[in-house]
Amino acid sequence: MRNNRKTFTGTVVSAASDKTIVVQISRRKKHPLYGKMITTTSKLHAHDEGNEAGVGDTVTVMATRPLSKMKHWRLIEIVEKAK
Repeated sequence: MRNNRKTFTGTVVSAASDKTIVVQISRRKKHPLYGKMITTTSKLHAHDEGNEAGVGDTVTVMATRPLSKMKHWRLIEIVEKAK
C-alpha cells in the first residue's frame, strides 16, 4: 500500500458512468451531546479502470489524487460480488 492512505469499504450504488462507480459508506458514531449511536452515510465517486464493479458489490476504495471534479478515490478490490 502506498504511504498510509485512507481506505473505506462500502457498497456500490451506481455504476452507470464509464470507469466510475458511486460507493456508499456507512459509519456509526456517537452523538456529541446525547450519546446515542447514529449511522451516517456518505457517497464517494471512485475510479474503476476496468468497469469491473457492479451495483450491489461490496468494494474497498482508497484515497488518491484528484482525477476529476468529483473523483478522489480509486477502486482497490471487490470484496464480494452481488448475488
